[in-house]
Amino acid sequence: MAVRTRLTWMQEKNLQTYFGGKQFTLLYKASVHEFSAYYLFKRCCDQGPIVVVIYKEHYVVGAYMKTSCKKEEKIPIVLFALEENTISECKISSYVPTELFHDGSRGRNDLEFHINMRKQVMTLNLDTSEKLRLPHMQASPFQECEVFRCEDLLDRRTLEGINELHERLLSAVNTYKPHKNLVPQVRILLLGPTRAGKSSFFNSVKSVFRGHVTHQALVGSEATGVSDTYRTYSIKDTVDGNFLPFVLCDTMGLHERGKGLCVDDIAYILKGHISDRYQFNSMKPITPSHCNYIHYPLLKDRIHCAAFVFDVNSVKYISHEMIAKIKAIRRQLIKCGMPHVVLLTHVDSMQLITKGDLTDIYRCIPVKHKLEAVHKKLGFALSDILVVSNYTSEWELDPIKDVLILSALRHMLWISDDFLEDLTARGNKDLLV
Repeated sequence: MAVRTRLTWMQEKNLQTYFGGKQFTLLYKASVHEFSAYYLFKRCCDQGPIVVVIYKEHYVVGAYMKTSCKKEEKIPIVLFALEENTISECKISSYVPTELFHDGSRGRNDLEFHINMRKQVMTLNLDTSEKLRLPHMQASPFQECEVFRCEDLLDRRTLEGINELHERLLSAVNTYKPHKNLVPQVRILLLGPTRAGKSSFFNSVKSVFRGHVTHQALVGSEATGVSDTYRTYSIKDTVDGNFLPFVLCDTMGLHERGKGLCVDDIAYILKGHISDRYQFNSMKPITPSHCNYIHYPLLKDRIHCAAFVFDVNSVKYISHEMIAKIKAIRRQLIKCGMPHVVLLTHVDSMQLITKGDLTDIYRCIPVKHKLEAVHKKLGFALSDILVVSNYTSEWELDPIKDVLILSALRHMLWISDDFLEDLTARGNKDLLV
């Protein structure tokens, strides 16, 4: 059975961030491995930097040893106390670790801090207690002791794994072929409020395949959005010059009322009646007399997958009017049998989310809460809510961001195939409607 820490996700994240973006590996837990300094050092010496965490009622107190712990060598030690989201720190003298963590035979009253593991008591002198904003603790009982190895979140092995995954995903998207070659490219429609990151997502996808950051689609911060034009973007493979097997279709942003994409236009987009560079009119949909109207669209002109794009930090502020509009659009998509997903952008800007967290972003508690909020508000299945980090101000590509972008793109290609396969099952007549 796996041994688990008593730290909450938030407590652990605060400590990891405070000590320079570390990941923690639990080495020792007193209630499991015995309250004994002997077993503590047996499991934790020569393991690199460590953090010792002591749990006393509602207090969390600890010691950080930046250099590898050795029983008989003096090392610098930093004491800390964690209360809610606040960390207090106190640097003490360098000590031999066995002076501070003992079983009763080596404890000294002149130490700034020490722990008797056998008796489960902790002592902090008055000055140290004040610096840590704690009450004076003289032989004060504690309930648990845990020790963690501290490692960089992005060590060489992790980065090598990310680069390997990056290459696999690039290859998977490059070599993808739509179901039975029914179309040369699948079309992915991007929908969502203004400033959510639709155009930035296209720019980010293009950047990944170009090998450098590019900004073809205009991006802005105006409340009404930048573009009122329907754009269909293809991307060329830099190796052979052929177009990649997907087209990203960017639309005018959604608004609660008045300005914004006319919902009635969406049905025409889905069925392939609207061509590239059509200028939307917020007040009325396209008509067959318009020069951008395609009267007899083929399957290759239709949309094969839709993605609702939201800024992850704005999910809780989505208005009732916007929710109603999105649900109305979803009903249209469902009626057409159109698969659709959610893309949550700007995940890297969330509080306490670090670059290292992006390597396993779906395990992060704040991200899980955002996914659950979207599921509850809008009804999307959790498996259809994807997380990405767009290129917005960066000058250089980042393989970690690339992996999130490529993973989301691959998922959309897969569900586009589901749509094409379903059309095939209905018979050839439906393919041309």
